[in-house]
Amino acid sequence: MAQEDLFKKLVSHCKEYGFVFPSSEIYDGLAAVYDYGQNGVELKNNIKKYWWDSMVLLHENIVGLDSSIFMHPTIWKASGHIDAFNDPLIDNKDSKKRYRADVLVEDQIAKYDDKINKEVAKAAKKFGDAFDEKKFRATNPRILEHISKRDALHECYKKAMNDNDLNELRQIIIDEGIVCPISGTKNWTDVRQFNLMFSTEMGSTSEGSMKVYLRPETAQGIFVNFLNVQKTGRMKIPFGIAQIGKAFRNEIVARQFIFRMREFEQMEMQFFVRPGTEMEWFKKWKENRMRWHQNLGFGADCYRFHDHEKLAHYANAATDIEYLMPFGFKEVEGIHSRTDFDLSQHEKFSGKSIKYFDAELNKSYTPYDIETSIGVDRMFLSVICAAYHEEILENGETRVVMKFPPALAPVKLAVLPLVKKDGLPEKACEIIDDLKFHFHCQYEEKDSIGKRYRRQDAIGTPYCVTVDHDTLKDNTVTLRDRDTMKQERVAIDKLNDIIAERVSITSLLKKL
Repeated sequence: MAQEDLFKKLVSHCKEYGFVFPSSEIYDGLAAVYDYGQNGVELKNNIKKYWWDSMVLLHENIVGLDSSIFMHPTIWKASGHIDAFNDPLIDNKDSKKRYRADVLVEDQIAKYDDKINKEVAKAAKKFGDAFDEKKFRATNPRILEHISKRDALHECYKKAMNDNDLNELRQIIIDEGIVCPISGTKNWTDVRQFNLMFSTEMGSTSEGSMKVYLRPETAQGIFVNFLNVQKTGRMKIPFGIAQIGKAFRNEIVARQFIFRMREFEQMEMQFFVRPGTEMEWFKKWKENRMRWHQNLGFGADCYRFHDHEKLAHYANAATDIEYLMPFGFKEVEGIHSRTDFDLSQHEKFSGKSIKYFDAELNKSYTPYDIETSIGVDRMFLSVICAAYHEEILENGETRVVMKFPPALAPVKLAVLPLVKKDGLPEKACEIIDDLKFHFHCQYEEKDSIGKRYRRQDAIGTPYCVTVDHDTLKDNTVTLRDRDTMKQERVAIDKLNDIIAERVSITSLLKKL
């Protein structure tokens, strides 16, 4: 199946089975804004719990915070967002569509990589076991030509971004012959910077109002509360502060479903360390975060690190964890060494001392910071992409099954009476009343048992229980496994012991 077709199926599946809906749909929607349905919100909450517990429960020196969306406007001046939170945008004059110039160039670099990989795959198929990939990459003329073009483009792009040279960025697009995906033309405008922050006014009258911003990230709420948390929690360096919350960016080029939205949710942790130790901690958190992602069992080859070509004004090191989406490797988490920039800036702009007294060193200093930041919505999308499977069964039928890790699945157990009579629905409800305190259960009685199994497969329910007439005699039920479709007869009083451990977040945390 073509990757574009697969992605369309994913988007359709998300709406059909209550994962994600277009926001304000009855009013024709609002671009790049989405609502999470009854199954989507459960999956999203499970992802957040997996992250929160892995940070706060498993680390004695990491605590939580929930800061406000509205903050004093000077905070965004201090952080650099008012002056530097921009995207380089370019318009196609024929289609009237706007694009991020840097994304157009990065997609072009990715095309060279695709050409190289296709040549390698074709040769591997031709030569079989005798194929020497390393030698082929080093000697094949077509491969070397693609590598040369890719590397030259990469260097030009890197220099343009680091120099903030918008004219050169446009020239790269022209020289590479990059066309608008809609019009197919190269009729481009100049590249311009566009600030991404939403602003509003706070106050009872227009004359006395103050301009404030919807936060574009959750991190600054952590930095301005650094001393509050450190002192009240008697925290000692190194320690971290974790937060989950909404952020807002006026994305002009919002695309790829929930990958890039104007209202989104972040899971961020700021880890404060002694100056001079930041690169050691940066490496540790890179390893820790990659392990967290791979622990879900979607395959190590689906993840990679991507080091930043251009460092943000606050960073001395930065990398992304990328996941292989249907539209290529894309960022789901960033790990950044933010130095002491943020705390120093807030100290400067507020006029208040934000220093940490280190009793072991007997001196005060501004801590350095390592940030781990995940977009919840992007993480949600990566989980959806990894879980979606289409299978051809022995009878020739096709089933769509969402193979979520059981701990993340929206519904853990579906209880299905074989028929809607003879006391079977009452027995099924009795089972749910007992188990609903331990994990999310669902009752379903409409349609044949086969159709109900298919619906539960489509929302990713790992276990189904069927209550039949034998249940009333021996207090046993049929337990069906989602992935293998195998069924076994088990006693009702054993259900909780069998299922609870497999579907709890604890089962994931123990593997970390």
